[in-house]
Amino acid sequence: MFDLVPFRRRGDDVPATRIEREVNDLFQRFMGDLWTPMTRRISRSFTPTVDISETDTDVIVTAEVPGMTADDFTVDLSGDILTIRGEKKTESEETGKHYHRVERSYGSFCRSFTLPDYAKADSIDASYKDGILTLKIPKEEKALPKAIPIKVRED
Repeated sequence: MFDLVPFRRRGDDVPATRIEREVNDLFQRFMGDLWTPMTRRISRSFTPTVDISETDTDVIVTAEVPGMTADDFTVDLSGDILTIRGEKKTESEETGKHYHRVERSYGSFCRSFTLPDYAKADSIDASYKDGILTLKIPKEEKALPKAIPIKVRED
C-alpha cells in the first residue's frame, strides 16, 4: 500500500544536499570567507569539547571552557542526566588614528550526558582551573572491580 521511506537527517547523502554541499565547497574555494553562507555565520556557537573517562573508583568528566570563569556556566544534575550549560561572551575594542573597531561575539552551550547507574550522583566533586572544568563522580562500592583469588587444586 504505502512504501516506507527511511528517515534521513539533513546532511545525509540525499542528492539535493550533496549537490548543495558541492556547490558551497566550490564557491568556498574560490571566494573564501566571503561565500560562507549567512546561516553558517549566524549559527556559529561555542561548544566545549568534553572527555569522559573512568578509573577504578571514579567517572571523570572534563570540559574545555577557555576564556570563561566559573560564574559563566552551571552544572546541574536531574535524575541521572548531568548537564553543563553556559554562555561565552567576548568583546574587543581597538581604536586607531582613522578607525574604531568593536567586535562582540557570544554563544551559549548546553551539553548533557547520562550518568551510569553505578555513579554516586550525590558525591560529585566539581573543580575549575585554567579553562578546564573537571567533574569527579565516585562509583558505588558494588561497581568497583574485585580481584578473585584462584585456588590451585592438586588432585
